[in-house]
Amino acid sequence: MAGPVLIIGATGGIGRALTRRLAAAKQPMFLVARHRDTLEPLAQEVGAGFAVADVLDEQALRGAVAESAGAGEGLSGLAYCVGSIVVKPFKAAKTDEYIEAFRLNALGAATAVHAARDSLSKGHGSVVLFSTVAVQQGFSNHTVISTAKGAVEGLMRALAAELAPAVRVNAVAPSLTATPLAAPLTRNEQMAKAIAGMHAIPRLGEPDDIAAAAAFLLSPDSGWITGQVLGVDGGRSTLRTKG
Repeated sequence: MAGPVLIIGATGGIGRALTRRLAAAKQPMFLVARHRDTLEPLAQEVGAGFAVADVLDEQALRGAVAESAGAGEGLSGLAYCVGSIVVKPFKAAKTDEYIEAFRLNALGAATAVHAARDSLSKGHGSVVLFSTVAVQQGFSNHTVISTAKGAVEGLMRALAAELAPAVRVNAVAPSLTATPLAAPLTRNEQMAKAIAGMHAIPRLGEPDDIAAAAAFLLSPDSGWITGQVLGVDGGRSTLRTKG
């Protein structure tokens, strides 16, 4: 049996959808999240090992990753499903917000992969990180999160080059997805409808849309894919259906 997939941020909208999708495929997993009260029931539901850790606590994150390694076979994958959404005008953005977004999205991912690199190499694993359509498109009011997620894409490509051929590294770049994290943008029905209408496929993303892409990149079916950003965005990154 292949080694486990390490899912960091397993209790978020996309992390939870990915966990359940992999469980349905009988993929062994090890789950990491901040809060035991939501993590432990999910781990029990899917029969996975787990560890509680905040990705902003480097020592705790490294300890959780160390617990995850498969006995003998190494890790078959790592999905860093942690993220943030900071949407505000550039003139209102604070230095601390840039730093926290970078630490959460990019530095946390780098720390996790660094801690798991030997186990991933042993297991010929696949790493999946998460960006956003806003990096490629350039949206107003997105300077904080686009800066952090742009760093994620740079990290992904550098890791893909350095860890090849033993480890593949890719990223998924969603458009706005109906997760708890995005609730401030989606709870207003009029706003959600307006944003949905900006997509060639005129709806918001669902967590399982994103999880399906991540599961593909974690699987042997994507065995000749590395260093890529896969847009799962209803066409928003490339298509304009209205003048």
